[in-house]
Amino acid sequence: MDTTRYGAPPVLAVGVVRETGDGERRVALVPMIVPSLIKKGLDVVVESGAGLGALIPDEAYVEAGARIGDAWSADVVLKVAPPSDAEVARMRSGQALIGFLAPRNAENQIGALAAAGVQAFAVESIPRISRAQVMDALSSQANVAGYKSVLVAATESTRFFPMLTTAAGTVKPATVLVLGVGVAGLQALATAKRLGGRATGYDVRPEVADQVRSVGAQWLDLGIDAAGEGGYARELTADERAQQQAALEEAIKGFDVVITTALVPGRPAPRLVTAAAVEGMKPGSVVVDLAGETGGNCELTEPGRTVVKHGVTICSPLNLPATMPEHASQLYSKNVVALLELMLDESGALAPDFSDEILDGACVTRTAEADDSATRVGVLR
Repeated sequence: MDTTRYGAPPVLAVGVVRETGDGERRVALVPMIVPSLIKKGLDVVVESGAGLGALIPDEAYVEAGARIGDAWSADVVLKVAPPSDAEVARMRSGQALIGFLAPRNAENQIGALAAAGVQAFAVESIPRISRAQVMDALSSQANVAGYKSVLVAATESTRFFPMLTTAAGTVKPATVLVLGVGVAGLQALATAKRLGGRATGYDVRPEVADQVRSVGAQWLDLGIDAAGEGGYARELTADERAQQQAALEEAIKGFDVVITTALVPGRPAPRLVTAAAVEGMKPGSVVVDLAGETGGNCELTEPGRTVVKHGVTICSPLNLPATMPEHASQLYSKNVVALLELMLDESGALAPDFSDEILDGACVTRTAEADDSATRVGVLR
């Protein structure tokens, strides 16, 4: 932390670190956002090579006003993927960390961050309220995943997406079913429609039917209502699961492409596409399962792999946003900086107000003053 003379407040250093996870090409801050932080009096420190995965050289950060240096020593560390053991070991007490921290996963680093004295903010835990939309990294990255999932399906499919009329005859458009109509699902429906496919959406929350129709897709109504809190679906009862399974098995047989995006926070992904449903699909059909990281929506999914079962190609790509690092990083940067700015006071010092429901929800380890005035950090979630 830099200090100036005559009692001026210290300059808050914001660090942008290089991601080390397998296949992770995103970066937490892109150069175009740097000037806005510098105008607030912040010092932006970028680890050498942090942007290379997104094709951003160090020079681009320097030209934007940042400096290349030890980003892990900054007061606030910006990150994309959850930190590894080695990365947590590089942090010190009193630092703040913002990033995807997987707080609902059984294996996370929340306890380790707390033990290290780090005040951590998980972007997944930001409340889904209108005031927080600009900070909603889950939605921004889901948009990327939904778009790319259709491109994966189109690449693997043995059929065209659009209707083509040629001298050799007319080819019918592909039929696409998207299961789970959150942000990723809606983007997948819109992309499939733009490619010329006949898109249909299904969700256990019937209130999203109008959103499906708004992107030009059809709505598949199976008569189930499982709307839950915070815009998520609740877990189905045993009877509802049986009803859904029977209806979906029959419906899925009529589609060339099935894209699944259904998630229940803190629980394994619901199984929507059974082995029997896959067996009933036409050979050459495709299933793209975006829920592979939590077990998958398809019974035959092998997370991270593309396999062929019963003549059907089943793809379970992990971390699709990292395959489009340029725009994914750009969107994520805006999310993270909006959250960071909410944590600053008028002088540019880090002073999060936990009476704000956004900061209270995002913070997973919080620094507090104990009775002996020593700093302690407690795990909140």
